[in-house]
Amino acid sequence: MKNYFHIIFWFVTLSIMTLIFRGYYNSMSESFYFVAMLMPVVAGTNYFFNGFLVPRYLLKGRYLKFALYSLYMLIISLYLEMVVIMLSFILLAAYSYDNMSPVSSDVFVLTITLYFIVFVFSFIEFLKKREKDIRSLEEMRNEKKKLMEQSITVRSERKLKPVLLDDITFIESLGDYVKIHLENGKSIITKEPIGKIHQKLPVDKFIRVHRSFIVNRKYINNFNREEVLVLETTIPIGRTYRHDALIALNS
Repeated sequence: MKNYFHIIFWFVTLSIMTLIFRGYYNSMSESFYFVAMLMPVVAGTNYFFNGFLVPRYLLKGRYLKFALYSLYMLIISLYLEMVVIMLSFILLAAYSYDNMSPVSSDVFVLTITLYFIVFVFSFIEFLKKREKDIRSLEEMRNEKKKLMEQSITVRSERKLKPVLLDDITFIESLGDYVKIHLENGKSIITKEPIGKIHQKLPVDKFIRVHRSFIVNRKYINNFNREEVLVLETTIPIGRTYRHDALIALNS
């Protein structure tokens, strides 16, 4: 996609410059030949400025070197423009200054034209980068939102820890603290009340079966009115929670 943009940009630039300079030449072909000779200078200056100077010096805050190398670039581009003028004098004017188009010998006009194209290209690249950054930021926000929907955050060991919902097998209240059992056999200890943790959990995935237990529907092997088997752990169903738990387990 990037290569297509460059090809289209330079094709459009060549076409527009040929049409603009057409008024200074006897034919469209002469205008095209002159612009074609000028285009390598324009393209080379553009890619050196936008592909080398800007990312390596300007964007990194190395302003002195950026200014110095930009001056070098200006001098070299002016020299190359003089080469184009000489070629135009030889090939298009047949060594006759009277046959030279005024615009093809005006270094100031050619320089303005060259750097106008360079800055147009820079502006387009800036817009593309801005759009890309906005899109990346939006993707990051979506990923963060998706992660938040798939996890809960609990305070453990004086730190906030995200816990993936699918990793939780069941949650157990042990008096002053709560133990979150994970699929890999490990556990996370937190002092957050089990009721507060229950409010964070999606009701379609987790079932409160006891005042001290919350189970993940994903890991339930079987159940009856009195207990539920989560992997290899048997968990009692409390009388207070039995009615709602059984409805949820049977749904």
